[in-house]
Amino acid sequence: MEIATTKRSSAPTARRKSTSQSKFPDSEALALQQQAAAAKATYGRGNPIRTKSIKDKKLRHNLKTLENKYRDATLQAKNAEILLEHSSGFLEPENALERTYKVRQDEIRADVAVETAKKGFELRLEGLGPYDVCDYTRNGRELLIAGRKGHLATMDWRDGKLGCELQLGETIRDAKWLHNNQSFAVAQKKNVYIYAKDGVEIHQLKRHVEVTHMEFLPYHFLLSTVSMAGMLRYTDTSTGQTVAELPTHLGSPTALCQNPSNAILHLGHQKGTVTLWSPNSTTALVKLLPHHGPVRALAVDRSGRYMVSTGQDRRMSVWDIRMFKEVHTHHLRQPGSTIAISDRDLTAIGWGTQISIFKSDLFTKSLLSQNPLDAPQLKVPTPYMAWGGEGKTISRVRYCPFEDVLGISHSSGFSSILVPGAGEPNFDALEFGTNPYETTKQRQDGEVRALLNKLQPEMISIDPNFIGNIDLASEEQRKREKDLDAKPEDKIKKLKERGRGRNSALRKHLRKRGQKNVIDEEKVRAREALQMHNRREQEKVKRLQVEYGPALARFAKKGI
Repeated sequence: MEIATTKRSSAPTARRKSTSQSKFPDSEALALQQQAAAAKATYGRGNPIRTKSIKDKKLRHNLKTLENKYRDATLQAKNAEILLEHSSGFLEPENALERTYKVRQDEIRADVAVETAKKGFELRLEGLGPYDVCDYTRNGRELLIAGRKGHLATMDWRDGKLGCELQLGETIRDAKWLHNNQSFAVAQKKNVYIYAKDGVEIHQLKRHVEVTHMEFLPYHFLLSTVSMAGMLRYTDTSTGQTVAELPTHLGSPTALCQNPSNAILHLGHQKGTVTLWSPNSTTALVKLLPHHGPVRALAVDRSGRYMVSTGQDRRMSVWDIRMFKEVHTHHLRQPGSTIAISDRDLTAIGWGTQISIFKSDLFTKSLLSQNPLDAPQLKVPTPYMAWGGEGKTISRVRYCPFEDVLGISHSSGFSSILVPGAGEPNFDALEFGTNPYETTKQRQDGEVRALLNKLQPEMISIDPNFIGNIDLASEEQRKREKDLDAKPEDKIKKLKERGRGRNSALRKHLRKRGQKNVIDEEKVRAREALQMHNRREQEKVKRLQVEYGPALARFAKKGI
């Protein structure tokens, strides 16, 4: 009887436990249920199949297996969505006191995969340097390095295969890959030469004399060079014709870069000015004044919004190209010699023997004091990473496309360092020259398509979206533009006629805020007209004083 009583008393207890567990599930099961419900609502294919009413055992088993696969697929899709919410690839400190710029390259190589660690290497080429030039192809497969004394080499840096090696025996000022890895241009002591990938000389550009800087426009097939005399030349590499020769009239240039979004060239000069050039204009489109000394380096980000420049005055200036306005400036310990901006907006600045890498917060303006009564003080952003050359003078830095790799050419050779989060991981395989895994057939077909779709030099403009827009000009305005005998409108004269005095239109034109450092022809003419007007007023007052004397003398002469 005791045993039977025990059995009867234990059964309801077990039943109560099971009901309590079903009514109040634990937190882990509830979280899994919520996750499954969210995944089903976002990525589910609908209501599941009811297998209880199916009599065939084999069919019921197969349908259950299929439903389990669908459920796992929705959960994996939800997990992938969660992973994409974070900024992947960057170094992240574990606490507030940790600094990412103190992480060394050997520590990074020890924590990454073996294949990734192999991408960080160093080429010691002492006796052949200093090496002032390094350049990657558009897909990041090939590397080109050149020394000032005439040594030049190309290689597949991932596999460590040497393409060609030349000893030219004369000074090399710059070198640049062309539309793919089949040819490259070298600015030697006197002329520019084009070589094939095996080192065979193909062309000699005799019109390009004493070239100091070069840039290649891939969508227009234009090789642009600037010489010591300040002559900017555009040459079509597909036809060999000279498109434009533009004198800058500003002396020997100090820096050159291109805007990737609209193919406008930014040229730095000795007097601290930066000019913007297009082959469609004989004069500079825009003149900026970012520095008080010679400009040392220039770079424009991938979107074409911001320009970063360094000068001999040890300033780093950040400009918003959309408004042609200076965002802010920072002070460097030494004049920056080279700048490179990655596809993820990581800015690498080489100064002396050091390299500082900043995140995209370099382009944003942050103030230490928000009180409008206090003087605004710019907060210098903390570097994301840093690298010391151990006494090696930095000449040029370049990011490898689609890789977290920064190439550095210095006085002792070439170094490749790992910069987590710098490269764009997604590439467009249909765009010419940007597929790192393309075959020979794909490269040949892509080259033909690129030549057929080549953009004309007339399409290069500050606003690349003007193509395809509707021309809103009236018929009378078009006739006035076509009339060559018509006199051009004098905007300064119109401003004079509108009003005089302290709040005249001419003075308003000169008091535009945010345009103090922009050199404009109309503003120069307006300033000269205002100075001439003030000079005439002063001369008129002096003449009246000489003729009539002081005010009391005039009243005395009249007998009042």
